[in-house]
Amino acid sequence: MAINGQAVLENVRRYRTIASLYRQTAAFRPHQRISLLEQAQLWEERAVSELEDYFVARDAAANPHLAYHPSTYASARWQMAAAA
Repeated sequence: MAINGQAVLENVRRYRTIASLYRQTAAFRPHQRISLLEQAQLWEERAVSELEDYFVARDAAANPHLAYHPSTYASARWQMAAAA
C-alpha cells in the first residue's frame, strides 16, 4: 500500500502539534511534568518514524533491490489505513 506524501506530512504536523501541547501543559503542571514530557517525546518519535518509514518505503519502491522493513508502528498504522 502506498502512502501519499501529503498524508504523511499532515500526520507529522498533527503528531508534533500534540507533542507541543504536552510540553506546554508540562510547563503549567509541575507535578505531572515528567509524565507529560515523556508523552511529548513519544509523539515526537511517532513523527520521526512516520517520516523515516515514508522515505524508506519510497526509496524501496524506486529501487527493488533495497530491503524494506517498516517499523511496527508503521505496519499497524498502514493496516488501519488500508482497512478504512
